[in-house]
Amino acid sequence: MKIGSRGSALALWQARWVASQVGSAEIVIIKTTGDHLTEAPLAWVGGAWPGPALPGAPAASVKGLFVKEIEEALIEGRIDLAVHSLKDLPVELDPRLVIAAIPARQDPRDALAGSKLADLPHGAKVGTSSLRRAAQLRFLRPDLRVENLRGNVDTRLRKLDQGQYQAIVLAAAGLQRLDLNGRIAELLDPETMCPAIGQGALAIETRHGDQAVLGALAGLEDAATRTEVTAERALLAELGGGCQVPIGGSARWHGESLRLRAVVASPDGARLVGVLLDGPAAEPAELGRRAARDLLARGAREILDQVYAA
Repeated sequence: MKIGSRGSALALWQARWVASQVGSAEIVIIKTTGDHLTEAPLAWVGGAWPGPALPGAPAASVKGLFVKEIEEALIEGRIDLAVHSLKDLPVELDPRLVIAAIPARQDPRDALAGSKLADLPHGAKVGTSSLRRAAQLRFLRPDLRVENLRGNVDTRLRKLDQGQYQAIVLAAAGLQRLDLNGRIAELLDPETMCPAIGQGALAIETRHGDQAVLGALAGLEDAATRTEVTAERALLAELGGGCQVPIGGSARWHGESLRLRAVVASPDGARLVGVLLDGPAAEPAELGRRAARDLLARGAREILDQVYAA
């Protein structure tokens, strides 16, 4: 089988892990739009931006910033399956494609490298590529200078080591997968910083109806993770958001129940609306939609309208 993947160290780790689980496989590296646009803030180029283009955004603004070209290769039959970070995958899939398996999720939390949040001095410069992280950082510490930081994990850590930033925020799972646990200064609990939808989880995508590939991947499916991310992605879909809007969602399965924490924050950090809801694990999508409706009723609609109109 041919596995499509981006060429970053983290993406290749993920693809090689899947290859090791399915037996003989060839990894095909595919460069995506997001890999070409290395300097512009991700919110500008819109990984799944649902509103009008932001001022100064490149003309190449597309949905699925880090997956579009890989999905095209899948549809055209040049690869048999694709491995994505689930948080990069738009909530609306091409009807010809399906998420064949979602393996057990690793740590969904955000991590600070360089310094703990409480130890950062007034006015410290913190780097992140995520509007969600930036908004929540500004809410927690309005005194910080939160600035755009793009690049692969090694590139961002190198800029930190060069003194361009006093701290940077990354996904804990990415650092852990690359054996960089020692670079984590602090893990931010979801109560402090609500993670991205699907953070820490992988999505293995293939063509709808490709029974041979679907059968080969069946053993990688984790029911708990699928249930959690179903709630999170339903939240995102109901809010009309994409992976580069200031929305966080973190679900946890506890036996027959599911608990979902969700936030919407204004990009300047001035406002943050949050909810914490429980529901039956058998109905994760309904829990996600209910959380979204609660957020909108509490003021998230005004925040998102302002973001889309910017």
